[in-house]
Amino acid sequence: MTETEAGSTAAAAGPGADAEGYERGLNGRQIQMIAIGGAIGTGLFLGAGGAIEKAGPSLIAAYAVAGVLIFFVMRALGELLLYRPVAGSFAEYAREFFGPFAGFVTGWTYWIMWVVTGMAEITAAGVYVQYWWPAVPQWVTALVVLTVLFAANLISVKLFGEFEFWFSMIKVTAIIGMILVGIGVLIFGFGEAGDQASVSHLWSDGGFAPNGVGQTLLVLQIVMFAFLGVELVGVTAGEAQNPEKVLPRAINTIPFRIGLFYIGALLIILSLAPWTDFHAKESPFVLVFDRVGIPAAAAIINFVVLTAALSSCNSGLYSTGRMLRTLAVEGQAPPRVSGLSSHRVPAMAITVSAIVMGLGVLVNALVPDKAFMYITSVATVGALWTWGMIVGCQMRYRRAVDRGRLAGHGFRMPGAPYTGWAVLAFLAMVVVLLGFSADTRIALYVVPIWVAFLVVAYIPVRRGRGARA
Repeated sequence: MTETEAGSTAAAAGPGADAEGYERGLNGRQIQMIAIGGAIGTGLFLGAGGAIEKAGPSLIAAYAVAGVLIFFVMRALGELLLYRPVAGSFAEYAREFFGPFAGFVTGWTYWIMWVVTGMAEITAAGVYVQYWWPAVPQWVTALVVLTVLFAANLISVKLFGEFEFWFSMIKVTAIIGMILVGIGVLIFGFGEAGDQASVSHLWSDGGFAPNGVGQTLLVLQIVMFAFLGVELVGVTAGEAQNPEKVLPRAINTIPFRIGLFYIGALLIILSLAPWTDFHAKESPFVLVFDRVGIPAAAAIINFVVLTAALSSCNSGLYSTGRMLRTLAVEGQAPPRVSGLSSHRVPAMAITVSAIVMGLGVLVNALVPDKAFMYITSVATVGALWTWGMIVGCQMRYRRAVDRGRLAGHGFRMPGAPYTGWAVLAFLAMVVVLLGFSADTRIALYVVPIWVAFLVVAYIPVRRGRGARA
């Protein structure tokens, strides 16, 4: 860190700040809801429509299997976080256990992952707004959303946590409400949906996997994108109060969250209407509750899913700002983005992230019909790399603990190292599956370009490290 960077951090630091200058202002209540909200977003509310159209009820099994693997990823992350809870944790762990270049690649890949995820979320916001105002172009809504959320992210971390708490509370309350109403329809048969509601829809309309197991595998890209954000608790580690207590608690509730918000919601939705009624670019939640017959139900649900998109994009701006600042502090990004504002937020890093995220507005203007699929497929590859690196770092950390080089603790990844190898194999399979669809194949075209860019970009970074040494 240069003298200028150190001065910026020191000036920002104060009572309640950690060694990196951040304020530990996120309490347990906020961390829990950030963890919940990070796993409930566009991939479920919007992407599930296209996934149901392709896989039918077998989408439930895809979410269940992927959810188990995600739980192991998060337990691996939890083991690392209790070893060393820092902001920008993924890049820090990759740097420690695999070397400076791995930290460079992981940090920048996670940054670009959340940037393109933000693009996907503002794309979704454009789709949701068209429910009320069809004449409004997607790109106009995307631009307005990005501008408002950028301004909100320049506030203190306490206010960010509070905003995310209520964003997540809206999503959680809505999904629980959906499930309860759906159960009521199945039992009492009220509303238009009651005339056709039946759990037999899960197997009677062509079978549980009507389009074959192959199609179920192909929707794993959409499924994995839906889980993007569960790792956000790792970014909050540097600003969490009592991380040793709140982080394990947030991670251990993941199976319950996946079971309720994904498996439970899809079981109800696919019981209320045949899977053939669901289509891409149409939220299955809106379709089902429009048929229930509750006044303004569809508009209410559309507002909720719009909130989900805004929440996820808001989290994206938060995480990209912290990761970019971590890279700058390590000399792997321009030093100007390493400073903190008077509110102890990385304002310059957030600004740069928001500007790049604005490219999503251009994508919406040029290819509005394909924007969501293009962007989510690219974001999924970034998530797969990040999750794989988390597991790889955990495996090396555990090896160091077993050999007595590092201190261990009681919060361990279950079944390691075998579960770690299983996760890595599953993530590799998802990457291969991206090549089987024309819409998702674009991600595989982008990856070599991104890797080549990182290799070239690292050359001056490596020279700089050599000069400082």
